[in-house]
Amino acid sequence: MATDFEELYRYLRLAHYQKLFATISEKQGSLSATEAFSVEVIHLLDEPTIGEFADFLGISQPNASYKVVSLVSKGYIKKKPCENDKRECRLAVTQKFLDYYGSQVPDISSITKDFSDAENAVLRKLSRKIADEISKTLETEQKTLS
Repeated sequence: MATDFEELYRYLRLAHYQKLFATISEKQGSLSATEAFSVEVIHLLDEPTIGEFADFLGISQPNASYKVVSLVSKGYIKKKPCENDKRECRLAVTQKFLDYYGSQVPDISSITKDFSDAENAVLRKLSRKIADEISKTLETEQKTLS
């Protein structure tokens, strides 16, 4: 069973990288591979602070700040002041990023449209369970790295 999941994961990642690198170009204002990964992490962390972004990647705050400045200047993220502490800000992706990112996610609905309601229900349940377990693993690993 693990090999089936590993194969699914492998194909999803390959599809993602294929689309990611197809959108990266050498023109001014475009994302480098590192920037593309950085903005995707910011998106997946759901509006982290610069400190949370740095901690997650295991990089220094100055290095994270440098990446953030570049992504803000290219229009892929914006800084939103925190409501409770005005000295801190949250990093949020922009519509420009969402337009770019939308093409990175495979259209699962086209695959599952022929599934029965029962099959889709099982798929949703198993997907949620797998996501929850992976989330727990990520949290544990993050605490170990801190």
